[in-house]
Amino acid sequence: MQNNETGSLDEQSRYWIGVVSASHVKRGVLGGFAQLCHGKSGPLRRMCPSDWLIYYSPRTDLTNGEALQAFTAIGQVTDERVYEYQMSESFVPFRRNIRYIPCQEIKIADLLDKLSFTRGNRNWGYSFRYGHFEIGREDFLMIAGAMLGDEEYITKWT
Repeated sequence: MQNNETGSLDEQSRYWIGVVSASHVKRGVLGGFAQLCHGKSGPLRRMCPSDWLIYYSPRTDLTNGEALQAFTAIGQVTDERVYEYQMSESFVPFRRNIRYIPCQEIKIADLLDKLSFTRGNRNWGYSFRYGHFEIGREDFLMIAGAMLGDEEYITKWT
């Protein structure tokens, strides 16, 4: 993850969680974009080029999906552009370009005791209700390492 092809971690990078159903995450990964909080521009504008986004999917699909509770994609913001995309006559959400990297889905249950924003918190899901929030570098490294299946991820990136 440190080479030019997949991006790098640097001191200026910030780390974000986006909450989106798995079926919508797949559309974004295929299209190379992020769309958050029902198409609002604000969450996308908070991110900067070189920032990292990890998607958390509470469900497989927005309306009738099964419970999933997993981290489902990881990618890096590629540029400054936040743009509108007309999906239908009545829905024109904002999007942002993301370079996704291949990863595996990881259930949050496997990481609850390891992440600072969930450890020891019975109501760990509360922060996810906002749809987009910033996490610390250590939490990002923990989640990304699990998603990438790399046991030595912390020593490589720190």
